[in-house]
Amino acid sequence: MSIIVARDSVGTKRAVRTGLASRQALIAYIFLTPALLYFTIFFFYPILLELWASMQSITDFVGLANYLKAFQDQRVWETFKVTVLFALGVTLLNIVIGLALALLLDLPFKGRVLFRAIFLVPYMSSLVIVGLMWRNILDPQVGILNRILFSLGIPQQSWLTDYHLALPVVIGITVWQGVGYTMILFLAGLQGIPKDYYEAAQVDGAGAWTRFRHVTLPLLAPTMLFVVIIGVINSLQAFTQAFVITQGGPADATRFYVFHVYNIAFNENNLGYASALSFIMFVVILVLTLIQWRLGNKAVEY
Repeated sequence: MSIIVARDSVGTKRAVRTGLASRQALIAYIFLTPALLYFTIFFFYPILLELWASMQSITDFVGLANYLKAFQDQRVWETFKVTVLFALGVTLLNIVIGLALALLLDLPFKGRVLFRAIFLVPYMSSLVIVGLMWRNILDPQVGILNRILFSLGIPQQSWLTDYHLALPVVIGITVWQGVGYTMILFLAGLQGIPKDYYEAAQVDGAGAWTRFRHVTLPLLAPTMLFVVIIGVINSLQAFTQAFVITQGGPADATRFYVFHVYNIAFNENNLGYASALSFIMFVVILVLTLIQWRLGNKAVEY
């Protein structure tokens, strides 16, 4: 009789736990519903809609014809090349300069909080305003930078109209505007590293470079991974710089991929082809992010 009672007790407890787990799952799904609806309406549905639109022409359904056209379009490849160069330049410079600033402003000196705020101000400013400001500064006729060069006896430059200068200049403007955010991320990563590690390394006789290489860099790997992924995603979607500063010129030197898509959609009124190009970039960004994530997860294991 006692065995039967014990079994009933176990079964009752199991049923209670199952019922409790079901209720908790139901409550969780209820709280997740607004987020799921948001992503469905504003993320998944637009992707499906864009995929459908990419298989349309102005008048009828064309299947994969727009995609075949994209892969055969030399101008698409040129704009993609420009965008990749831009993304590499911006991401690498953001990492190098952002990390250097973070290391400098992590040192204990008076006024470091003020300097952190100063470097962060450009990032908090609108990219449109930043673009207009730099376009005026770099104007070949009335720009203040060329006036300074002239006063110093240095040849003036066509910063935004020279084919070889335009892209590096736009990269520099983008880095100037966004490096403060990268600096803050690295600062947060540096402040999360226990000081005991540095003290132990110093006791072992490690110098500043050795501590940086064997302590700081490995422990900053998760932050570095985040900076690279976000930097690549944002750079591949660059649009405002080309639209505001250079209009894609000169000679398509700064004609970024998204700016090219914008022109096809709204200047050439070819929404189907533009949708196909947009979906191709979506797939490229998704694949690159997954690759970086896989490689980065291996790199951050320490």
